[in-house]
Amino acid sequence: MEKEFLKQTSLISYSENNYQKNKYDAISDIILSNKIPSTEWVNTYGHKFSEIFKTIVNNNKLDDFLIKLFMDEEHSNKVILLDDLVFVSTRVLITKSETLESEQMLFIVSSSYLWSIQEKEGDYFDWIRERLEANKGIVRKKKTDYLLFLILESIVDNYQETYQKNAALSADKLNSTQIKPTPEFTAAVEKRKQELFNFKKATLSLRDTIIKLEKIEIDNFDIKYFSELKEQTNNLTSNIDFELQELESKINLIFSIQGHRLNEVMKTLTIFSVIFIPLTFLAGIYGMNFENIPELKYKYGYFILLGIMVLVTAAAVWYFKRKKWF
Repeated sequence: MEKEFLKQTSLISYSENNYQKNKYDAISDIILSNKIPSTEWVNTYGHKFSEIFKTIVNNNKLDDFLIKLFMDEEHSNKVILLDDLVFVSTRVLITKSETLESEQMLFIVSSSYLWSIQEKEGDYFDWIRERLEANKGIVRKKKTDYLLFLILESIVDNYQETYQKNAALSADKLNSTQIKPTPEFTAAVEKRKQELFNFKKATLSLRDTIIKLEKIEIDNFDIKYFSELKEQTNNLTSNIDFELQELESKINLIFSIQGHRLNEVMKTLTIFSVIFIPLTFLAGIYGMNFENIPELKYKYGYFILLGIMVLVTAAAVWYFKRKKWF
C-alpha cells in the first residue's frame, strides 16, 4: 500500500526563482510545514490510503481532527478552519465521461503548502503545472491562496467549456424549427435536461464551497481571488437555468402540438359522425321489416330517399363551412 501511495503522490516545490518536481521515496519524507521558504503542492490520486493519511498527519503534527475527516468515506461540501490550515472538500464532475460521473476532491491548505487528494487519477490541472514549470504569469510569485484559486478556476472553466460545447450540440439537435412530437425527440430533450441538472448541481456545489472560502481567516491567505470565481459560477448557473427554461418550453410545445393534432382528429371524426348519423337514421327506418311502410311500394321511393340523404349531407357540410369548423 505504501509503494502504491508513493507512486500516486507527487510534489511540486516552487518559489519566484526556483522550481522542483519530485516523487517521494518514503512517507517520512512528506513534510507539511509553514516554516519552509518555498510553496509546496502535494498531489495524491486515491482516497483509499486513510491509514497513510493518518501517519502523515501525526508525523507533521497537524490538527488531529483531520484524521477523523480522512476516515469519512463521503463528504458533503465542507470548508473547515483548523489550526493554521483549512480543510476543503467538494464533489467535481468528470466531464470527460459521457455519463458525467463525479469524484470527491479534498484540499488541505495552509499558507505554505497545499495538499490535494483526488479520488480518481487524471485531472484538469496540467496547464497549472506547465505555468509553474515555465514560470509563466504570476503564479510562482504567489502562495497557496492563488494556487487554490487556479485549481478551482480550472474546474469552473472546464465546466463552462463542456457546457458550451454540449449546448451548441443541443441547439443544433433540438432546434425549435425541428421540433417533432415523437418519443425520440422528447427523450432527447429529457436527456439534455438531466445533463443540465447534473451540471447545475455540481456548479451550485462548487459555488457553495467558494462562498465558504470567502469567509475564512488564516494568516497569509488572501481570499480576494474567490469573488471572481463566485461570479463565474453564478453566470454559469444563470446560463443553465435559461436553457432549462427553453427545454421546458419545447416540452410544452410538443404537448401543445400533440393536443392540437388530437383535436383535429377528433373534429374530423365528429364531423363525419354528425353527417352519417341522420343518414343512418333514415336507413334504419326504411330497413325495418314492416309491410305497411307506404314508401316501400312507391315506384320512385328509393331515389327520393337517396335524394333526401344527399340534401341532408349537403346541408350539414354547408352548415359546417359557414361555422368555419373545417
